[in-house]
Amino acid sequence: MRSMQPRSVPSSPSSARPEAVRTIGTSATCPWQNVRTMLRKVGLRPTRQRMELGWILFSKGDRHLTAEMLFEEASKARVPVSLATVYNTLNQFTEVGLLRQVAVDGSKTYFDTNVSEHHHFFLEGENALMDIPSAKVMVTDMPAALEGYEIDRVEVVVRLKRKA
Repeated sequence: MRSMQPRSVPSSPSSARPEAVRTIGTSATCPWQNVRTMLRKVGLRPTRQRMELGWILFSKGDRHLTAEMLFEEASKARVPVSLATVYNTLNQFTEVGLLRQVAVDGSKTYFDTNVSEHHHFFLEGENALMDIPSAKVMVTDMPAALEGYEIDRVEVVVRLKRKA
């Protein structure tokens, strides 16, 4: 494995993301309209709740959020949604490729607005996820997929803890 350095994620969009996502926060047009266009391009109806949650998610560049974190941000922004609606919306956005789900352990799942190929550092005790460029992680000697299956992707989460 090569050495890995954490990378700060630029707020500029990734070229691997759907065109609709790449326009959020970068276009001279109305950002609200950008969210509507993004949702329509992936076949989701732009409901008020999807629009508001999409704006909160995608207007701040690449980031990692749990459902609870998004719910808290929505509450602070006075967006009237339930935690169940936040979970449903995050799962819908993930299914259509607008988000990437990153499980760090059995009870904590993050949603990543950067859907390009990359890996993560998880900072234990801080509950923070940081991107690692995929070129910095080399996975070799992959096992053969089970019969009737193919490998979809490999995700690496490197868990870090502060030195004592």
